[in-house]
This record gives sequence, structure tokens and C-alpha cells, in this order.
Amino acid sequence: MAEIKYEIIETIGVLSENNKGWSKELNLISWNDREAKYDIREWSPDHDKMGKGVTISKEEMEKLKELLKGF
Repeated sequence: MAEIKYEIIETIGVLSENNKGWSKELNLISWNDREAKYDIREWSPDHDKMGKGVTISKEEMEKLKELLKGF
């Protein structure tokens, strides 16, 4: 399996933390030197391991923000 390269450009916030110390975070991340996108996933305390997550574009984030206003 190919190595995944990532750089956390901005940590926006922590949504929750589990009893093992992993935290579910919203971050702005560049994956494999591509344009940074918003990302929600679980991270180990030192950010060297990650769980499955979802990555969304700026446009999708704006749409999500509008959808959450009516929630």
C-alpha cells in the first residue's frame, strides 16, 4: 500500500475524545501535496495514526454550514 502524505494546515477544533485519548477533529489538511480540504476524523494523541474520516471541499463545507443552521 502506498504511503499517504498529509500536512495539517489548520486545526479548527476537537469534536470529542474517547477513553483511549483519540480525538475526533475538524482540520484543514493537505493530502499528498494537494489543495487543502476540510477533514473530520479520529486521530491518535500524537497525530501519527488516524481513523477513517470524511474530506470535503470548501464549497461542501459552506453547504454543510447552511444545512446545520436549519438543524
